[in-house]
Amino acid sequence: MARVVLDATAILALLGGEAGAEMVRAHLGEAIVSAVSLEEVLAIEARRGVPVSAAAERLQAMPWRVVAFDAVMARLAAALIPATRAAGLGFGERACLALAQLLDLPVFTADPAWARLSVDISIRLIA
Repeated sequence: MARVVLDATAILALLGGEAGAEMVRAHLGEAIVSAVSLEEVLAIEARRGVPVSAAAERLQAMPWRVVAFDAVMARLAAALIPATRAAGLGFGERACLALAQLLDLPVFTADPAWARLSVDISIRLIA
């Protein structure tokens, strides 16, 4: 059963062994990830020179559940624009927040800008 949503920065912290990786690792079996966040991680890894096939294989081995982005999440993500604009959050971040909002789950992030958001979503900084 899913108990936490991971954003792209939390996944990258895990992959890179960065601050907060242990917190993410402790929740992997109960984590859920938006397919949009997954794409963000794959894109960042590709820009770092990691072959997409290798990065995708590593991510696919994780025990989390990946959820497709749908019309309901699109509406929720768009509705978050006013509350996230000043923090500079883009589509990927709003998609992740929309998933957390939809499922009423906390979201793990390494991005300190999220702590300043005024949204009805539980945001937990991993570092």
